Amino acid sequence: MKLSDIEIAQKNKMGHIREIAAKLKVDEDDIEYYGKYKAKLPLRLIDEEKIKQNNLVLVTAITPTPAGEGKTTVSIGLTEGLNKIGKQATVVLREPSLGPVFGIKGGAAGGGHSQVVPMEDINLHFMGDFDAVEKANNLLAALIDNNIQSKVNNLNIDPRQVLWKRVIDMNDRALRHITIGLGGTANGIPREDGFNITPASEVMAILCMATDFKNLKERLGNILVAFTYDRQPVYARDLKAEHAMAILLKKAIKPNLVQTLEDNPAIIHGGPFANIAQGTNSIIATKMGLSLSNYVVTEAGFGADLGAEKFLNIKSQFANLNPKCVVLVATIRALRHHGGAKKEEYNMPSMERVILGFGNLEKHIENIRKFNIEPVVAINAFDSDSAEEVDYVISKCSQLGVQAILSQGWAKGGDGTKNLAKAVVDVVENKATQYKPLYKWDSPVKEKIYRIAKEIYGAVEVEYDKKAQLNLRRIDRLGFSGFPICMAKTQKSFSDNDTLIGRPEGFKVTVREIEIAAGAGFIIPILGKMMRMPGLPSAPASEKMTIDDNGKISGLS
Repeated sequence: MKLSDIEIAQKNKMGHIREIAAKLKVDEDDIEYYGKYKAKLPLRLIDEEKIKQNNLVLVTAITPTPAGEGKTTVSIGLTEGLNKIGKQATVVLREPSLGPVFGIKGGAAGGGHSQVVPMEDINLHFMGDFDAVEKANNLLAALIDNNIQSKVNNLNIDPRQVLWKRVIDMNDRALRHITIGLGGTANGIPREDGFNITPASEVMAILCMATDFKNLKERLGNILVAFTYDRQPVYARDLKAEHAMAILLKKAIKPNLVQTLEDNPAIIHGGPFANIAQGTNSIIATKMGLSLSNYVVTEAGFGADLGAEKFLNIKSQFANLNPKCVVLVATIRALRHHGGAKKEEYNMPSMERVILGFGNLEKHIENIRKFNIEPVVAINAFDSDSAEEVDYVISKCSQLGVQAILSQGWAKGGDGTKNLAKAVVDVVENKATQYKPLYKWDSPVKEKIYRIAKEIYGAVEVEYDKKAQLNLRRIDRLGFSGFPICMAKTQKSFSDNDTLIGRPEGFKVTVREIEIAAGAGFIIPILGKMMRMPGLPSAPASEKMTIDDNGKISGLS
């Protein structure tokens, strides 16, 4: 009988976290223990000289099906495989959000024999970092409403132009649009408000863009929260909020050390979503990994048109990172999907649909090469894959000059990913070229947006709604035109229309509005209707979870 992810994790015997730290040559006195299996790492371990000498590998994916294609599983499996072939490797990942854990996607600790552990702790609350982000976000929200209510030190904030929302790390559609301040004069000024999910908070984006604690405080102070009645901007620093927020994030800024099932180091830190934020772990965590390991495997959320594009255009530019290889995760089921298969047909072999869907993978390969990086395709194996379908993908990729390797990390751990690891090392050591971004930050805003839409998505035109045009003038007036672009769009398509699967052509994208994340340091064009507070499905994953009287959890995956 096949074991579930949580059963495999629970059967694993973990080593003490000091043993994992020793593999990174970190003295046990330098780590901050959270029990026997988790620890935080001090920022002083980051070494810029070592970062330049070591190798960064980014794992991304083709346009996913709703359940995802297993980037985290492949990232962990690849790390196991690299260590199996004699490379010192660490995986650096994002922290899971409780919303997806209890919703549709489940956890984000990998799967099968390619997991990070302790799996339950990582998926459920973990080190309290998400709670700290939530509290810092909501402290700022409370300070805004307190200032509106107060007659002392009032900043003249227009309640109709408050940009800042509260957050909670749960899928709760009832909180998307709410009215606050009801119940009389003692309870505040009535106004419309709402909640986002915690990974959508700009505080989360800031935590992942900050380079040190000083930079964290500066970015928190730069958050644009509202406008006054006379259209002047109000920043978090005007409310004297940045130090109090930073106090709440004092521990959260430190990256977290755990382990894989094969006792290799794993650093997990931060968790912004990729369809509405930058979608990668923190700069601090990535640099920590590169300071302590010869190879670092990291991932970017959703498809390469979202997470990888932002990793390469925003994070890598700002942090001066040099990715040597990009692993594109593809699944046969996703290629069937992009070839027209319905959900109930995802696990039915169909050469016709794989052939039709291959265009999606081909476009992602082309996109990665635009950054002057050579990709490797990892075919994340499923039991429903036919040999004919897998051989077709390998052959088609070979015609494009790309190695496509069957990745069996879920079933076999590092033994199932050694060939993938060898292919990655071949690119890093023999084919890696100097990464280059797609655009310059100082280019005009519209030019940057068009470059992404045309080169990465394949759009022929970008249209702007009236609100977006007004936002462009505001961006220019406030002096934020030099920020990079963090596109917010559906993860289900290259376009802004989630029904356009495969490799759509000849389409336009429409920018509905453009938000300013002045603390994170980017601007966010919103394509179509983007939801920052997901809802639960009709049968949420939480319904299948149980916990016995001894605290043993089942059904978590």
